[in-house]
Amino acid sequence: MRPAPFDATGAAGGGPASASTSLCPGSPGGVFAGRGERLPGVRSIAVLRANAVGDFVLALPALEALRQAYPDAHITLLGRAWHAAFLSGRPSPLDEVVVLPAIAGVSVPPEGDEDRAACDALVARLQARRFDLALQLHGGGRYSNPLVQRLQARYTAGLQAADAPPLDRTLPYREFQPEVLRLLETVALVGAAGRQVEPRLVTTPRDRAEADAALPPSGRPLVVLQPGATDPRRCWSPAHFAAVGDHFAEQGAEVAINGTEAEAPAVQAVLQAMRHRARARDLGGRLSLGGLLGLLARARLLVSNDTGPAHLARAIDVPTVVVYWIGNLSGYGPVSAARHAVALSWRLDCPACGRNCVGVDCGHPDSFVDDVSPAEVISLAEPLYRPDRPTGVDDPAPLPSALGLRRA
Repeated sequence: MRPAPFDATGAAGGGPASASTSLCPGSPGGVFAGRGERLPGVRSIAVLRANAVGDFVLALPALEALRQAYPDAHITLLGRAWHAAFLSGRPSPLDEVVVLPAIAGVSVPPEGDEDRAACDALVARLQARRFDLALQLHGGGRYSNPLVQRLQARYTAGLQAADAPPLDRTLPYREFQPEVLRLLETVALVGAAGRQVEPRLVTTPRDRAEADAALPPSGRPLVVLQPGATDPRRCWSPAHFAAVGDHFAEQGAEVAINGTEAEAPAVQAVLQAMRHRARARDLGGRLSLGGLLGLLARARLLVSNDTGPAHLARAIDVPTVVVYWIGNLSGYGPVSAARHAVALSWRLDCPACGRNCVGVDCGHPDSFVDDVSPAEVISLAEPLYRPDRPTGVDDPAPLPSALGLRRA
């Protein structure tokens, strides 16, 4: 259902021998303490994680653990252009972003057009920097482990699926496991045992200013709807989102319907299906990721498909109700329950052809989550909406492992 990371190729092979595991963030050793020893003399680290928005957010606890383990190291993210734009001037565990060119199986699909000359030129520049450690947090490793090996770092570590070459230290890549914990266990291979599992982001004045320009604060409670997603099979219908929007509009809320420029038709479909569309605002294509973060910081609630903005909202502790397909929940669901609920579809068979699609893409774009009713989502959302919660709340207090944040 979720488009797998280009390296996520299935069951994994061998890895290091099992060590004692601490799953309590507050324990002396941290999460997954004992998986591996800290490496000596590490002053520069390259981290490959060139995926989508939610993938990056779920990597934040691992990146913060890495920062705590190597506080003086220069940490470089090998990512995409959106990473560079989003992290510019934003506190994070990273020092810089290097934008990857088109690399088959890494920054474009395996069958995509690769810019071999640009890739070779970038690899040469990165080799000249003589990284002490190169970490592969991108996926199973079939395509990304060879790229990490080409960097010629003193040490390499990361995930390894059955069809991927090994690095110096590897963790088996297995499907249907929580991504946050998978990545925390991976950085623990190099002695970075984290102390938190909740991703955290910081909003900036620029985020808030952009959000206020796109949708000036009205003083009314704000509910944000997110009807798009990269995979149409993960999309709840516009009519269902409209029903949720109408419910909260009737309670006096202002409803903002968000989406990228490509998702503008879905945003418009929700707006047109609403009975109280005069109380709703179309924000399709109007906000950058930072601007969306600023908007979410003002929100009482986000109702969303399983997509990047849901992870952004959770990372600033904004209540969410997210519609999930059962096959995606284990890897990408919330890790806490006080402010976050999930509405779950148990459908396994394609609505168009009837084929069981667990681990298989039959090619039909029909929704696998539309069996979830608006009434179910509303019942989950009501306790989280909390009309007494003030708008424009501050960011959650930084957790101990977030105190060493850098600006990329």
